[in-house]
Formats: sequence, C-alpha cells, structure tokens
Amino acid sequence: MDERTIVSADWLRDHLGAANFAILDARFSLDDEGWGQRAYVEGHIPGALYADTATHLAGEIIPGVTGRRPFPEPERFAEQLGAWGIDDTTQVVTYDADGGRMSAARVWLMLRWMGHDRVAVLDGGWQAWIAAGGEITQTVPEPAATTYPLRLRPELLADVDEVDEHRQRPRTCVFDSRGAEGYHGGGVYHDPVRGHIAGAGLADRANTTHADLTFRTPEELRAYYLELLDGVDPGEVIYYCGSGITAAQNVLAMSIAGLEGSRMYVGSWSEWITDPTRPVEL
Repeated sequence: MDERTIVSADWLRDHLGAANFAILDARFSLDDEGWGQRAYVEGHIPGALYADTATHLAGEIIPGVTGRRPFPEPERFAEQLGAWGIDDTTQVVTYDADGGRMSAARVWLMLRWMGHDRVAVLDGGWQAWIAAGGEITQTVPEPAATTYPLRLRPELLADVDEVDEHRQRPRTCVFDSRGAEGYHGGGVYHDPVRGHIAGAGLADRANTTHADLTFRTPEELRAYYLELLDGVDPGEVIYYCGSGITAAQNVLAMSIAGLEGSRMYVGSWSEWITDPTRPVEL
C-alpha cells in the first residue's frame, strides 16, 4: 500500500477524521449517470464528498472535436478542489464501486495532472469498505474552502497527434483499455463507430485486479506489464478507452508496479472517431 497509489480499507478507517485529509466518492455509471449521486445520498464513507464524473470531472464537450469526457479547464478544476477543501497539503483518497476501474482512477490521474501527488485510490473500492465493516453515513460534510495552487503537468497526458504517431511505430505503444469484446467492436457501445484505433494493442484493465476488485500485487502487475509491453519503454506507452475514464486504471496499475511514465489519451475512442480519416480496425 502506498499513499500515492492505493490504500486499504483498514488504512482508510484508521485515518478517518485526520487533519488535511479528504475523501472523494467517485461512484459513476455510464448507463445511468445519476446513479452515483443517488448512491452517495443513500450512504457513503464518513467525510466523503461526491465527485461527479459528468460535471466536476469533465469539461465542455465540443461536438465533432472532443470526446465524451474531456478534462475540465485546469483553472476550473483547481477552483473545484479548493471548494472541496483540498490544497497541496491534503492527502486525498478516492473510491468508486468498480475497484478503481471506473472514475476513482480518473480522479487519481486528474489530481496528479494538477500537480498533486498525495492521492490514492481505495483498493477494492466501495465493496472493500463494506466487506471490512466500514461505517456508512448520510451526513454531507461542509469543508472549509481553500485555494488550490495549480502546478499543471501536461506531460502526463497524450493528445491525438501523439497517439497517431505512436500507433504507427514498429512495436506496439498504444493500448486499448477496454475488454476484448469492445476492442473488436462487440458488446454495448456508447459511440456510433465500433472497433479500436488502428495499430493499438489490447490491455484490458480488468487484468489489473482480482475477482474482488482489489489490485494484483506490485510483483504480479510488473510481470504482467513487462510481458505486455515486450521491451517497450513505459514512457512510450499511451492508454485509451471509450471516453477517457477507465484507461486511467492502467496508468495507475503501472505506477503500482513501479513502471512510471505511461500516459492517457483523454479523448480516447470517442474523440478519435470524430475524424473519419483516422484509421480504425476491428
């Protein structure tokens, strides 16, 4: 466990109420975008504030230009962090109901993008908290607003032009974080075009966790990624997904494995397909 990657439910329980500490509930469903807010109201970890993927964690969608979940403008997100009482001294823990596979890993990556290292995902998410007998409350905290000092790290992200260049390299550098079904154009799609970015490999984010949604050990993850990358430097790796949420799980898992430097293409599939000249494969 590492306060800059993942922490356990027991660790979180021991730190509830600590000074300079914030918890963000990032539960979200692509099929029912209001579900996470309703779940939060019904019960959440004491001290947790709700971080809505569709509003707090996303910026303006420009049809034909952006994907479905662009990052917000940094200044606006810095204001949101300040409203949550988060500054550069705050330890942040975030969770979802998917072991980090949905929005918790995105929160983790967004905070790192904003220059914040003291952020971790709750290993196993909401289910792990329940299984550990963690307390649940309906009380909504009222944090004292602060000012978040923006120190943006644009190098943590990749844009569409970099993806286009990396996908054409002799060795696979761009990886799709969806499952094999979605990679090959099957299953439920939230976009009008099916398939994957031409030249991209498959790195199903589900391979990073156990059946109970806790992460595999750092040693297991390291072995998995070293085989997957087949000699490609982690710093050359770009992950994407459908709309720029779940690919963050792979970036987080590589950090857990001690393989730093991979990046996320936030626009992801939903941005790639806005230009019909960009090649796709099934």
